[in-house]
Amino acid sequence: MDFFKSLKLTALSLSICAIWGCAGIGPQTVSRDRFDYTEAISDSWKRQMLFNMVKMRYGDAPVFLDVSSVISQYQIAGQINLGSTINTHPWSTTESVGGFGQYVDRPTITLTPIIGDKFARSMMSPIPPSAILSLIQGGYPVDMVFRLLVHSINGIRNRFGGEARAQSADPEFYPLLDKMREIQMAGGIGMRFNKVDKDETALTIILGKREPAVGALSREVRKTLGLAPEADAFKVVYGSIARDDNEIAILTRSILEVLVDMSTDIEVPASDVQDKRVSPTFAETAAGEKIRPLIRIQSSPGKPADAFVSVPYRNTYFWIDDRDLMSKKIFSFLMFVFTLVETGEKGTAPIVTIPTG
Repeated sequence: MDFFKSLKLTALSLSICAIWGCAGIGPQTVSRDRFDYTEAISDSWKRQMLFNMVKMRYGDAPVFLDVSSVISQYQIAGQINLGSTINTHPWSTTESVGGFGQYVDRPTITLTPIIGDKFARSMMSPIPPSAILSLIQGGYPVDMVFRLLVHSINGIRNRFGGEARAQSADPEFYPLLDKMREIQMAGGIGMRFNKVDKDETALTIILGKREPAVGALSREVRKTLGLAPEADAFKVVYGSIARDDNEIAILTRSILEVLVDMSTDIEVPASDVQDKRVSPTFAETAAGEKIRPLIRIQSSPGKPADAFVSVPYRNTYFWIDDRDLMSKKIFSFLMFVFTLVETGEKGTAPIVTIPTG
């Protein structure tokens, strides 16, 4: 009888432990799952972006998938069976003890392709000039923002690497950006938004009055852009050519155009170029000097050992070196812009649901 009493106490203890474990699993998984899924989604996003850039480099069609929802469900179940048979005559005893435990993890991830109207809004719509100015006001270098996201400013053209209309930048473009960057670093570029009849009009202000050197640069920028020399505020519009000397016309790119342009800088195997599988890497020069690509994407036959992001394509690995800080920053900035430029109806953000029990 002592044996059965001990067995009952053991069973009761196991049941309490099982219930306690089930009750405590929920809070324990929140921190772990949040960071694990954040890391996984971030890594897949980087690889998808690079993979589509490589595909476009080879003339293949890009395909983007959004993570619509992430559902992670845990289940713990336990069961204990006890049995006993005692016969007084003839003396015989039969005991049985059984146990069952189960742990289930059922992650469900929903991926939604970006197609149709959503593709047109996200990928093919030009980035609004107001977004360009907001990025500059937020502290991003004006030369990087304009090189990446702008076709032209007041008719002065940026380079474009797309094969259909490949072109080098106008001679004034890079010197203009250098001067604007100096003015920005001196705090000489400001911005404000005015509401007029429910339409938002962006006005950028080039002050250039804090230091004589900045004032001289400001005058040079105004002259290059054909702006009024004494005006402080200039209306910013989307377009190629300004209507007067108080207006700045910015012809912006779409995300698809940005990716096409950036993809032409990807370094590809020489054998693929010789076999006419891909065009040669675009080389931009200005004043007789080669312009460094904003993002350097390398290629190698084997998987790189120290890569920020890498993807395999056509038996070749394409990757960004983890020690190339500038390429990493601009690649991350490109993904950041991708999340900001969608216009029209917004889709739902990824949802992480973790029911436990």
